[in-house]
Amino acid sequence: MSTKEHKLNTSQRFNVGIITVSTTRTMETDKSGAWISKLIKKEGHYLQAYVVIPDDSETIINTVKSFVHEQKVQVIIITGGTGISPDDVTIETVCPLFEKELTSFGSIFAMLSFKQIDSAVILSRSTAGVIDKSILFCIPGSLNAVKLACIEIIFPELGHIMKHIFQNQG
Repeated sequence: MSTKEHKLNTSQRFNVGIITVSTTRTMETDKSGAWISKLIKKEGHYLQAYVVIPDDSETIINTVKSFVHEQKVQVIIITGGTGISPDDVTIETVCPLFEKELTSFGSIFAMLSFKQIDSAVILSRSTAGVIDKSILFCIPGSLNAVKLACIEIIFPELGHIMKHIFQNQG
């Protein structure tokens, strides 16, 4: 079966949550989170939750778990905390929560980013994985990185990903 055939009938609406990880941004200054919020609605999904939290492992874990288990968020997009400074702990914090990691996500994002920012791409990290029937994406916090990830990878594949996550559900 071709990829095109495999993606047929995957269009659904999902509960999406945004977590911005930053020590400097607020709900009022978070351009990336605000942009994702608008895209979610434009794509026909539901904005279930949106928070700005500090670069703190415990806070990140508690927020992700709350999104998945209490707020029933099916798609989580985390922006920020993906660099290499000592304060950037998002990747190390969420990876142990993954039941399955989408290892190609980071590679594809890096390839697309390289076309925009050249070798500076090595300073940024991204990943994606499944946590208890939810998909979580970790992407850099810059608006350009968010637009690239969401437009080129995340939203075009969202229905396809969710179809696989739920394929054996009755």
